[in-house]
Amino acid sequence: MRSQEQEHLAGILAECARRLEDGLKRLAGEDRARASSNHDTTPGDAVAEREDPLASIDAVAKRVIDVEHALREDLDRRRRRRAPGTALRQWTSPRLGVLRHHPPEPLRVPTRYLRTEPPRDAPAIAIVTPSYEQGRYLERTLYSVLNQNYPRLEYVVQDGGSRDETRAVLERFDGSLSHWACEPDDGQADAINRGFAHTEGEIMAYLNSDDLLLPGSLAYVARYFAAHPHVDAVYGHRILIDENDAQIGAWVLPRHDDRTLTFADYIPQETLFWRRELWQRAGAGIDTSLKFAVDWDLLLRFREAGAHMVRLPRFLGAFRVHSEQKTGREQRLCESESELLQRRVLGRAMGDEEIHVRVRPYLRRHVLHHTVHRLQARLPLPRSNVRTVPLRAAIERETVSPFDMR
Repeated sequence: MRSQEQEHLAGILAECARRLEDGLKRLAGEDRARASSNHDTTPGDAVAEREDPLASIDAVAKRVIDVEHALREDLDRRRRRRAPGTALRQWTSPRLGVLRHHPPEPLRVPTRYLRTEPPRDAPAIAIVTPSYEQGRYLERTLYSVLNQNYPRLEYVVQDGGSRDETRAVLERFDGSLSHWACEPDDGQADAINRGFAHTEGEIMAYLNSDDLLLPGSLAYVARYFAAHPHVDAVYGHRILIDENDAQIGAWVLPRHDDRTLTFADYIPQETLFWRRELWQRAGAGIDTSLKFAVDWDLLLRFREAGAHMVRLPRFLGAFRVHSEQKTGREQRLCESESELLQRRVLGRAMGDEEIHVRVRPYLRRHVLHHTVHRLQARLPLPRSNVRTVPLRAAIERETVSPFDMR
């Protein structure tokens, strides 16, 4: 295990010890207070009083699980290294579709990302974040967009009536958002459509409430669209992060391939941007009958509308991997909706083996690009840590991680 990873785990354990001690002290103090009181507290009040320390202990348990996972990953990696042919397989196996590539390490990007400037006549960019019960991550998502200080940003958050801390987060960012609502909706697709109804920006995108935009992405995308008026949609490479904003992998994609899109969707949704004119040609809306394959459906409709799509040579977004995400909970729904799209495009559904054969050339090109990226990552080039929350807010809530201290 590398020194950076050891330092990160040590920081997590220190934070766990502090939170656990604090939670136990508060529980002990409450027990003494109840024992000496005249029993004026109702059972409901007692439960409410216990919520904060129990939440602290629950947070400790989750962090300890993260540490255990990282340690086991490192142990498995060391064992695999001793096996014949393991190193070759690690370098030649596709990483697309795999959500954990290595133990957690600091989220870093090339320093030049932070210096990217928008074009002189910057186009308006409209971004919608659909949200539901993701208050734990929402602030980080909002910060990743607003902290880019893009001059012509329309940022809308459409929440489905969350009962967690979402509303409090949105109220804190009220002055920076173009519009936000916390009201019942009919799911992610409906929320995105509602959000875009409040925008007029020439460039469009949506960012889920647990993902991040990487520094400089808006300026970079705007510069590319301004310089390439014939391009309708763009996307980039993806970084994978865990619950604590640590990097656990990356998807490095080859050039865009319209044919591969027929059989599988490898395009990272959080990196996708398109022109409003294309949105209008493709139906001007997300299909609300779909719950999982909304991204793939939109991309197929873009293709059917004659879109010129380009993969940009840059990491634009970070996809968060965690136990609560829809990707992990609804695998069967994913499969059924994927079959539905296959039947629409091909007239039939395909088995996994046939799909693998069809996308094999694309995956081979991906392996080549990913290998180049891994070699470049070993070069001593200037890189900067990505701050995912305002430092002052992190200190106030006592949630500073080793990655937030720059």
